[in-house]
Amino acid sequence: MSDSTTTAPEVLSDEEWRSRLSPDQYRVLREHGTERAGTSCLLAEKRAGTFACAGCGQPLFEQGTKYESGTGWPSFFAPLEGAVETTSDRSYGMVRTEVHCARCKGHLGHVFEDGPAPTGLRYCMNGAALSFEPA
Repeated sequence: MSDSTTTAPEVLSDEEWRSRLSPDQYRVLREHGTERAGTSCLLAEKRAGTFACAGCGQPLFEQGTKYESGTGWPSFFAPLEGAVETTSDRSYGMVRTEVHCARCKGHLGHVFEDGPAPTGLRYCMNGAALSFEPA
């Protein structure tokens, strides 16, 4: 897992983010929240298409990288190149790798090293942080 870099982050004021996002989206994307497991309508999404950041529209994951992890959150084994960044998350008394949108820096979820081939990674994303665009 390596950190990606971006050159043009989307910067909005807190007021602009609040007006753009639903309360759930704001809590997840801007306050690093987590939605309850099993609540995202994107868990069952199986159509061809692209999952994007609900905050800024940055394409993040292709449907072909989504898989059923059994965790209750949409899971993917690889993001689109340059779409996400990672940082160390030391909250809750543990060390995890947090995943952010490379454009707007919104919190998406975490990545773990227990995913399927070919990457062995599980990008465990909050559905509230994502939108879906059918192909």
